Amino acid sequence: MRPARHELVARHDLDPAVVAELVDEVEDAFPDALFGVEQGFRFAVDESIRDRPEDLERMDSWKLADLRVVPIRSVLDDGVTKLIVRLPHPAPPGTAAAVQAIVGGRALVTHSTNESFLELSHPTVTKAATVERLLVDSGIAPHEVVAFGDMPNDLALIQWAGLGVAVANADPRLRDAADEVTASNDDDGVAQVIERLLPTR
Repeated sequence: MRPARHELVARHDLDPAVVAELVDEVEDAFPDALFGVEQGFRFAVDESIRDRPEDLERMDSWKLADLRVVPIRSVLDDGVTKLIVRLPHPAPPGTAAAVQAIVGGRALVTHSTNESFLELSHPTVTKAATVERLLVDSGIAPHEVVAFGDMPNDLALIQWAGLGVAVANADPRLRDAADEVTASNDDDGVAQVIERLLPTR
């Protein structure tokens, strides 16, 4: 995506039939799950959110002027860029792994906040794959890349880059996988690494 142009460069969607299966199976295991979808630049959330105002209040990213509030299965006639699964907060540790076990190889389960807000995408879609795609014609190799992260959805990128850096307040799994742990984002940890690596003038 090119945000400045509001333009999608490429989409790797989940098949609608697969998403319908995932919704059914996750809902069976987690009856309180609330589902939403991103379909390119279109967004929808299941109509059950009307009975759960506390969820709508928490989901700032879903407060969109053109958000469709509909039966979620009614929009599964088109590919789904991301299936959102909202669970009661706080979700216990291991919830993402439990959902991944249900999903299997049909989708990749990640989260960028806590495990009560899960994101399911095509299994080939990771930050690492996206950065690699962007760099394919640049002549820049993975070992020349420095990547920073703090949450589990950064894990593939941290492992792919030549130097993977986690901030001090990152998820423990990310800190364990990183080549280096810098100061927290509140203490300008990213800036500290950049200043160290870039030559001064």
